[in-house]
Order: sequence, then structure tokens, then C-alpha cells
Amino acid sequence: MDTIASLFSFITTPVSWVIVQFHKVYGAIFGADTGWAWGLSIVSLVILIRICLVPLFVKQIKSTRNMQVLQPKMKAIQERYKNDKQRQSEEMMKLYKETGTNPLSSCLPILAQSPFFFALYHVLAAIANGKTIGVIDQPLLDSARQAHIFGAPLAAKFMNSSAEVQALGASLVDVRVVTAVMIIMMSASQFFTQRQLMTKNVDLSVKTPYMQQQKMLMYVFPLIFAVMGINFPVGVLVYWLTTNVWTMGQQMYVINQNPTPGSKAQDQYLGRLLKSITQHGEVRGRTRRNTVKRIFAKGTERNDIERKFINGLSKLGLAAQEDGTVAKSESSVAEAEGATQRRHQPKRQSKAQRTATVGQTEAAKEPDSGDAAEAKTSLQKQDDKSKPAGKPASGSSRQAKSGPRKGQQRPKHPSKK
Repeated sequence: MDTIASLFSFITTPVSWVIVQFHKVYGAIFGADTGWAWGLSIVSLVILIRICLVPLFVKQIKSTRNMQVLQPKMKAIQERYKNDKQRQSEEMMKLYKETGTNPLSSCLPILAQSPFFFALYHVLAAIANGKTIGVIDQPLLDSARQAHIFGAPLAAKFMNSSAEVQALGASLVDVRVVTAVMIIMMSASQFFTQRQLMTKNVDLSVKTPYMQQQKMLMYVFPLIFAVMGINFPVGVLVYWLTTNVWTMGQQMYVINQNPTPGSKAQDQYLGRLLKSITQHGEVRGRTRRNTVKRIFAKGTERNDIERKFINGLSKLGLAAQEDGTVAKSESSVAEAEGATQRRHQPKRQSKAQRTATVGQTEAAKEPDSGDAAEAKTSLQKQDDKSKPAGKPASGSSRQAKSGPRKGQQRPKHPSKK
């Protein structure tokens, strides 16, 4: 590690100068020899570097998404030219060139901050050995050697011997407890960052080997950090823990505001957007308008989540516009009203229910007075007396008849014989 760090010694002077400038500010607040002053100086160095690397981070996100989109095409090329590796490589490079994708772009933030990481490691190693480096002169060196973070010196390592730790004015137990906790936090933040990317910001409709590789890295990277961390000074652990937390927060913001199409994060984002449109009746914010604009431009190529969002707008009587806004749509309103009417239609009654309803209606129409009932009964008796004996009334002729019916009869089913 010391040999690798010495390769970046050319950048140790700028790194040490930045740390000293931040130390002047924090030293005036917490004290020049405190661990807070030196620790916050390292944290501020990380934040400054990561702010400068934001354009590379954006490029990394775009490259990662392009790689996800290209996975089906890449797999097809591999299957087509599996016996011709040279042709396979040529077709891959052609695909990258046509789509403007650079596979190395996903590694740019890590590669760009590596010189600063090794330069800081070189500075802290010099502090541990009692040597001046860069703009850190002897008074600053003595101040840095006295600084402790929760009882652990900045230049102490987990693998230091008891004599080396005592030379820095600390105990071996304090150093190992602090470094172990920081290593666990560093590995856990790395794992959570990768897991967040895999569970929320990956297109679930595409199953490719790339997803399996990313899933494997989710477990491999934390182990690598844990193994390497036992050889990092406390100051470097502060640096790496800070950059992991920054990456995790930055990625969380990007996932919530600009998720990958087809991912779980996009479903959650469009759900929040639809809720906001329902409350305010418009698309608020330039970022959200750009999202609606992209969905509108896709047309028939929208994924299931985007179609669900468009259908949600239709139920509200709204339609997405080309400029990213929403407007009332007459067809959507008519369709929504028709759906409402269909929902409010009464259930269809069965034949027994309809017969019972008709009987109740006729019974309600009949007179309830006793005189009317008696009059009706007497009329029926007179009618029966006026008819000749032996001939049943016409109304009950069908009931009075007995015996087989005349005329051609329909043959019985064999099963009823």
C-alpha cells in the first residue's frame, strides 16, 4: 500500500494544502489539536472532491442505464457469434459506438478519486512516522499526532502493534475498537448502496447476466473493503466512510428523482407524481415536467408502469401533453363518466326475484276494502251458477282435464322411460 501511495506523491502537496486550510477554520472552533478539527478537515476534503466529481457521477448513471438497456442486444450478439470471438468483439464495439455507451464510464468516479485517496494515505503515513510532508510543517505535524478520534490517533491502524500505538499516545484496545466499528460501518454502507441500486433502480423486466454480476458485487465489495480496512489508518477510514455515505445519499436522491425506466423506483415515483397531479391539477416542477415529456414522447413504446401512469391520468380526465404538462381531455372525461355509469348500474335480478316483485306489485294494486272483496266474491259465485253443470270454467279447463293429451306428442327422452 505504501508503494502504491508513493506513486501519487505528486498530488500530496495539493491534498495537504486543502486539509490545512480546512484545519484553520475548524481549529478556531474546536481547538487546533483536537480530533474534531482534523477529522472534519478530512470530511470536508471528501465533500469538496465529490462535488467536483458530480459530472462524472451523472455520466456514470447514464452509462449504467445504457448498459442495462443494451443487455438483450449484447446477449443476442454473443449467441450469434459465440464461435467467432473477434467478430463478437467487433459487433460489441459497433454497438457501443452507435449508442454512445462507454463501459468504463461506470468506474470513472472511483478512478478519478483514487489519486486523492492514495495521496491522503501517503500524508497520514508520513504523520504516523513523524515526517513532514507537503505543506504540513513540524508544528502541524505535532498537532496532527496529538489529535484523536474517540481515543484513536488519526495515523493508527487496526494491525498496529501495542508499541506503535503507545508511541502515538493511545491504547491498543481503543484503536482496535474504533477501527473495527469504522470498518463495519464502511462495509455496511457499501453493501446498502449496492443493494439499493439492485432492488429499486434496476429494470425488472430484463433478466441478463449483467444483473447477476451486479448482485455478486453487492457481496464482494463489502468483503474487499473489510479486508483492506484493517490496513487503513483511522484518517483514511474517515475518508472512505464519508465518501460511501455521500455516494449512498447521492444515489438515493437520483433514484427518487430520476429512476431507471421499468424499475420499482419508477413505479413509486410515478405514483407520487400522479398523487401530486390529483391534488394540484397540474405538473409542478421542471424535473417532473421533463418526466411527463419523456413518457409522452415514447408513445406505444411505454413500459407497463408508464402505461399505468397514463391510464391514471385518463381516469382523472387529464391527458399528457408534448411540453410535459397535463390538460383536460374530453375523451378521457367521457370514458370516465361511462365507467362511472357502468359501475352504478343495478344488478340484474333472477327470474324468481322478478316474479316475486311482480306479485308484490299486483298485490299492492288490489283494493284492500272488505266491501270490494265481498263484491268480487259474489260476482264469481253468480258466474259459476250461470254456467251449465258438467262443463268446467274456461279459466280452469286446463286443470280439469285429465288423461293423455290429444294430438302428436313429443317422444320422451330415453333416460326418462
